[in-house]
Amino acid sequence: MKKSALLALPLAGALFLAACGSDAAETVDTTVAAEEAPATEAVVETTPAETVAAETTVAVAAETTVAAAAAGASLAGVCPATIAIQTDWNPEAEHGALYQMVGASPTIDTDTKRVTGPLMDGTTDTGIKIEIRVGGPAIGFESPIATMYKDQSILLAYVANDDAVASYTKFPTKSIVAPLNKNPQIIMWDPEKYPDAKAIADLPKDTKIRVFGPAAYLSYLVGAGIINQDQIDGSYKGEPSAWVADNGKSAQQGFASAEPYFYEKELKEWAKPVAYQLLHDAGWDAYAAALGVRSADFDANKACFKALVPVVQRAARDYVSNPAAANTLILDLVTKYNTGWVYTASQAAASVEYQLKDALVANSPDGTLGSFDTARVDAFIKKALPIYEKEGTEVNAALTAADIVTNEFIDPSIKLP
Repeated sequence: MKKSALLALPLAGALFLAACGSDAAETVDTTVAAEEAPATEAVVETTPAETVAAETTVAVAAETTVAAAAAGASLAGVCPATIAIQTDWNPEAEHGALYQMVGASPTIDTDTKRVTGPLMDGTTDTGIKIEIRVGGPAIGFESPIATMYKDQSILLAYVANDDAVASYTKFPTKSIVAPLNKNPQIIMWDPEKYPDAKAIADLPKDTKIRVFGPAAYLSYLVGAGIINQDQIDGSYKGEPSAWVADNGKSAQQGFASAEPYFYEKELKEWAKPVAYQLLHDAGWDAYAAALGVRSADFDANKACFKALVPVVQRAARDYVSNPAAANTLILDLVTKYNTGWVYTASQAAASVEYQLKDALVANSPDGTLGSFDTARVDAFIKKALPIYEKEGTEVNAALTAADIVTNEFIDPSIKLP
């Protein structure tokens, strides 16, 4: 997909830089008001898709080609005829595992912002359909958990661990597979201004950090002594004009799979590297974009999940090995949905590279792609519960990893090489 060389970004900039979902809403019944970001004079140049595809195809290893797809089994009669999945944002490369499963000639509904096609396990048609529903502006910036609870036709939704903890007493969920091993969210800064900063904690304590309003991860960073409360500037609207205007004096939230490439390669007013640290590496290590089900529907769908989860695992592996086809679909959907989301072929291709470089997609400590490190989840819950309780959220003090995630359906043989 090509965009014009000159792009004024009142809404579009906000939608680009708010990638990868929300900042984990404190409660899922709270919707985020969409605010129009101020215009900027950012100039975006994009690389033709043909060139990008040739230059940035990620070859993980020859053995990850889908010769193994012959293992694909039929899901017909085991799963619903159509598995509806609610995502947390517009189509993007971070959702590649899902779009990897969509077969040829899908049906695209531009009104409801849904794509439906044969659910594929590599080259094998599983006999059912997959329907991917976009989040963000398409659902009024509501949490996928809230949307899933409102619409019982949705079987699975993107459930971040922090959302799962915060919402458990009202809207319990259990996640069954984690295509992303790390949350892509970051705090970034100018390495020329702060050459000694290797982590968020290294930034001078008078450095403003622009973010989207209050969020639990900020309370964690303050409580852990990584930042001070008065560093937090909640004025960020998702666009780069303030960063450019103060020449990188402030730090800013973002996503490892989006902003570093965009700021260096496509934002002509900046056009140089940024430094960053993942929130994961700073200690807020929630799983993001795990696929979760309403807890009450978990048992009734166990047979389906046993067959489906290995398909998702293989799709996550195959996507980062060869993302071209799924990225073509993602870019086509961005164009046809026309929500204001700005996304290019070069951004999608670069995202895959960053996902691998920063281990956003990676094997778990058990060597398996898509499994949960339950010790990590238990430790995260212990960090998160007091924060949510202090903020007035009703929490389950006895919550454990076993309540919100499971490896019951994971195929341990599926992994990145």
